[in-house]
Amino acid sequence: MIAPQSPAESMVWKTILWTWPFYGIGALYVVGPVLAWLLAGLVVLSLYLGPAIRDDLRATGTVPPVIWAWMLGMLVMLVALWAGHLNWDLGLKQTIKSSIGWAKGWALLALFPLAGAILPVRREVLIRAQCRLGFWTLCIAPALLIAPYIGLPERIWTSPLKAVGGPGPEYFSVYFFTYDPASWTPRWQFYAPWSPFAALLGVTMVLFALEEKENRWRAAGIAAGTLMILASKSRMGLVGLVACTIGPRMMPLVLRSWAWAVLAGLTASLAITGPWLARTIGAGIDGFKSARADSTRVRATLQRIAHERWQEEAVWFGHGTVQPGPHLVEYMPIGSHHTWFGLLFVKGLVGLLAFAVPLIWQIGLAMKDAAQSARGRLPLGLCMVLVLLSFGENIEIEAYLLWPALMMLGIHARECARSGEKQPRTSTESAKMPSAGPA
Repeated sequence: MIAPQSPAESMVWKTILWTWPFYGIGALYVVGPVLAWLLAGLVVLSLYLGPAIRDDLRATGTVPPVIWAWMLGMLVMLVALWAGHLNWDLGLKQTIKSSIGWAKGWALLALFPLAGAILPVRREVLIRAQCRLGFWTLCIAPALLIAPYIGLPERIWTSPLKAVGGPGPEYFSVYFFTYDPASWTPRWQFYAPWSPFAALLGVTMVLFALEEKENRWRAAGIAAGTLMILASKSRMGLVGLVACTIGPRMMPLVLRSWAWAVLAGLTASLAITGPWLARTIGAGIDGFKSARADSTRVRATLQRIAHERWQEEAVWFGHGTVQPGPHLVEYMPIGSHHTWFGLLFVKGLVGLLAFAVPLIWQIGLAMKDAAQSARGRLPLGLCMVLVLLSFGENIEIEAYLLWPALMMLGIHARECARSGEKQPRTSTESAKMPSAGPA
């Protein structure tokens, strides 16, 4: 039976299992950052005390290079934020407020991988906890799914915890469901602030569940994740379900010569099938966009405005904060609904590179490991979820729910660092051994 064996594992385990109760009191947005900084405190304590600390809190090793990249990148993000506020004279009050926002958002992208890399938290604990959360999601789902058909309201209540501050009241609100304004049909968001994000959380749950060894828990996790994707009615979730589960499992093919031969043959055949394939893909993309045409139009316009204003007004450090959008984009904030355009608008080119460099490094690490062993499949799938999410959402304000995935990336970095340390030692020892030839 898988159960927590250290204080860090207990904190992680109980936080995941208590997701629905925390959501019920509107506390999830508070719990995520609090957990991140508590775990960061344990990391500092374990690294400082070293062997003097109790065994179940002892650091598992040194900080891997990719985790240093995450920490440096997020510190650069904070510097870019301060520079943007200074350039646009946003004032001390707004700078303090934005810095607190950084501590609840971007900082989590470094703190959770750091905790996973240093604290004694096993990947099996995260996997089982996600599957158990899936089981409780399946238990609660019937009440959510039937709500719009028996006259229950969309929103149950908004927690007074919204007083702590956040991106909006939806982060502290508890919903049965919401109505899609375009089609006026119900969509479900489960414990996420909105439906498309719930779909990507469903993809994450499926990825964790696929690594579960016990059949009943694996089935619960896959069923719950798939339900979250389908009930959210998100196009991005459907893409993620296919791409993020199949893609990592195809990575070993890059080491197979026959796979390259097949690829060469398919590439040569494009001379004949290319035009038809291009038309088919184009028609599919058009159909994908037209499924929610209003949403596609608003997002595209927001991205265009953000890009133009970044280019013309604030190339290096951005505007410091999002700004209200015009009626054309239904008053959505400029710099929202897209991580990359949002970074350019708010934190400029410096902020974009501060996020892109460690993310690309982490993806490269996961791709290499996924090609060599099954150990890298889950981290690579989670990296793909982050990339997919970054093209439709602002990833920093969703880190408070993505933290199990971020912690898994840290655990994977630790595993890769350990295997990298063993390899040179083995080579050295073998070099010192006498040859087996005749004397």
